[in-house]
Amino acid sequence: MTAIISLPPTAEAEDRSSSPPLRLSLAPLGPPPALLDGAWWPRSRDLAAELPSLTAVLDPLWGRITRVTVNPTHWPIVPHKVPVAGHVVKVGWFLAEQDPHELMLLSYRMGRWNLLVVPPTTPPVTAAWLMAAASDPLGTSTASWLMEEAARLRTVSETDRAVEAAWDSEGGHAAGDPAARPRIPAVTAPLPYQPMGR
Repeated sequence: MTAIISLPPTAEAEDRSSSPPLRLSLAPLGPPPALLDGAWWPRSRDLAAELPSLTAVLDPLWGRITRVTVNPTHWPIVPHKVPVAGHVVKVGWFLAEQDPHELMLLSYRMGRWNLLVVPPTTPPVTAAWLMAAASDPLGTSTASWLMEEAARLRTVSETDRAVEAAWDSEGGHAAGDPAARPRIPAVTAPLPYQPMGR
């Protein structure tokens, strides 16, 4: 099971222009997952703009987030500090030591968490799959492996659509035309009875 969490609107927030909800999926409470604690789907690659809303949700759940680390491969600017909800989060980076698709969060009191970072331009169907996979409490995949698998699945889906389009354009019948669907013969013979083993 996954939990999609977003900030609830407040009266003050409703008076101003409404900000979009936070896109976050966390593994359920219990024994920690092997590699990932969930996934975050930011709307941009601007850490200074994106981290405050993430920490606003995670601080009450995980204790005050004091440090974040990223791999700078996908972040054009990595600020040293980001002011968030009355405190400052220190931001660091590791090139070789940290998965380029992962964000690590640290809380002095509670520990550390690793989130898959879903790229902002990811199609919603792919992002939903990634968020569910990263939040699986039994998951043992790295963030990079999940990104590779999502790309592979997207390629398979696009290939299937291209084959179907070619079939239709070459005289195949569209599935939406009921008259064009081949008839499947009905099974008339009863299936043999098979007793259940004990």
